[in-house]
Amino acid sequence: MAEASSKKKAVFLDRDGTINVEKNYLYQPGEWEWIAGAIDAIKLLNDNNFLVVVVSNQSGIARKMYGHDDVHLLHEWVSQELAKSDAWIDGYYYCPHHPDFGAVRDCDCRKPKIGMFTKAAADLDIAFNQSWMIGDKIIDMDAGRSAGTSTIMVLTGHGTIEAKTASSDQLVVPDLLQAVRVLLS
Repeated sequence: MAEASSKKKAVFLDRDGTINVEKNYLYQPGEWEWIAGAIDAIKLLNDNNFLVVVVSNQSGIARKMYGHDDVHLLHEWVSQELAKSDAWIDGYYYCPHHPDFGAVRDCDCRKPKIGMFTKAAADLDIAFNQSWMIGDKIIDMDAGRSAGTSTIMVLTGHGTIEAKTASSDQLVVPDLLQAVRVLLS
C-alpha cells in the first residue's frame, strides 16, 4: 500500500451548475455554457498540481433521455475546449442511475454516496484528506465530507437555494473561480 505522502491532492468538481450553467439533462455540446471564470479556475488547479476530477449524477441515462456515448462525447468536447486554454480535467466520473428509473435503482455511486470518489481515488491515487469537493448542492457537500475531503459550496446553479439549508459551518462562495482562490490561499 502506498504511503499517504505519495498520494495526490485533487479537487472534485460537480459538473452542472458548478462548471457549466445548469440546464436540465445537458448532454449536447451545443447546449453547454461555461460559468464565467470556470476555465480559469480549472487552469489554476492544473497549475497548482491538483488533479481535477468531475463527479456528476447523470440520471438522464436511467431516464432514457440520452446514453453513455452522449456523456462521453460531451466530456471529450469539454476536454477539447479546455485544451485551448492549456487546461484539463484528469478524470470524469458519473453515475447513470436514479432511485426511480432504470434497471439499477440502488447504487453506491449516486451522490451523496461516494462510489465515484472511491473509484477516482483508486484510479488516480488520490488522498482524500488533501482534497476538496466543490459543488452547488448539499448532496455534493455530503458526498465530499463522507469521502473525507474539505468542501466548498458555490452560489451558481442550485447553490443560491441550496445554501439556505447548508450547515452553518459550510464554506460558501459566489462561484468556482472564487472557490479555487479560497482553497489556494
